[in-house]
Amino acid sequence: MSSSDVLSRVLAAPLVPVFFHADAAYAQDIVRACYAGGIRVFEFTNRGANAFEVFQELGKLTASDCPDLVLGIGTIYNAADAERFIAAGATFVVQPVTTADVAEACQRHDVAWVPGAMTLNEIYNATQLGAQLVKVFPGNAVGPDYIKALRGPMPGVKLMVTGGVEATTESLGEWFGAGINAVGIGSQLFKGASDPAAITARVVPLMQFISSFNK
Repeated sequence: MSSSDVLSRVLAAPLVPVFFHADAAYAQDIVRACYAGGIRVFEFTNRGANAFEVFQELGKLTASDCPDLVLGIGTIYNAADAERFIAAGATFVVQPVTTADVAEACQRHDVAWVPGAMTLNEIYNATQLGAQLVKVFPGNAVGPDYIKALRGPMPGVKLMVTGGVEATTESLGEWFGAGINAVGIGSQLFKGASDPAAITARVVPLMQFISSFNK
């Protein structure tokens, strides 16, 4: 899948769970639950010693049980880690920062690169390095009004916000109404929901809302 194909998939299903767990079986249950609720893009984060091994298991699950899921890796800081996860099947790479070496690694493999940026200058520099989608992080430090302000000088840059997005239609409405193109939701999506079925039930109305909101 090319980077442009992945970008199209993200924009079509723009709620992206951001998740890490050290237990592969539990992580697979979470991915299944999200997929059942309509999630089609999933970011697993590189935040634990065995993140790579768990990601490999998620890749197997995607191939067998979730064929329409776009699986990517987050919290990548250097090209070596990007290369390793790309080789394991990551279709997109998300950074909390913007680094040229990761940009180059992703471009070499035609894998979607989503760097993290905050200021107007940082976002601009990310696009100059080739980013087609830029992550504004942490969103709770700026709020939806900041996105509205960014849209003045940057009307065409595709933006995803992570951090500060709540798993409610009200929160999603504020962010998408401000001009964001996609949202990443981490703990807000999973808190208090140890039962995978509860996560599915939480995801369904959010995906329905986004679908109706984007019409």
